[in-house]
Amino acid sequence: MEDANTFDPDLVHAIFKLVWNRRALERERNEGADGLDIQEKIVLRPNGLVGARSLVDNCVKLVGAGASKKNRPTYANANALKLSCELLRIFVTEAVQRAATIAEAEGVSKIEATHLERILPQLLLDF
Repeated sequence: MEDANTFDPDLVHAIFKLVWNRRALERERNEGADGLDIQEKIVLRPNGLVGARSLVDNCVKLVGAGASKKNRPTYANANALKLSCELLRIFVTEAVQRAATIAEAEGVSKIEATHLERILPQLLLDF
C-alpha cells in the first residue's frame, strides 16, 4: 500500500475534517431550527391550553435534542486514512481506465468530461 502514486493521507484527513465540520454546523443549525419549531408549537396553541402529556413530550424533545449528543471531536485512525487513500486511488484509476476505453472506442485520444459522465453511473454502482 506504500505506493508513490497514492493520495496524501494528510490531504485526505483535511478533506474529512472539512466535511465533518460542515456537517456539524449543519446539524447545529437543524437542531436549533427544530427546537424553535417545537417551542412555537408549545406557545402558539389555538385554544391557549396545552395538554400535560404533549407539554412533557415537547419539553423532552427540546431538552433531549442537544443533551444526548456531546460535541466531541471526530477523528480518523492512521490505518483508516491509509485505507481511504488507497480506495480513492483505486476509484480514480478505475474511472480513468473506463473513460479511456470509451474515448478509445470513439477514436479520440483525450478523455473529456462527457466520457466521465458516461462511465460514472456504473462506476458508482460498482463501488
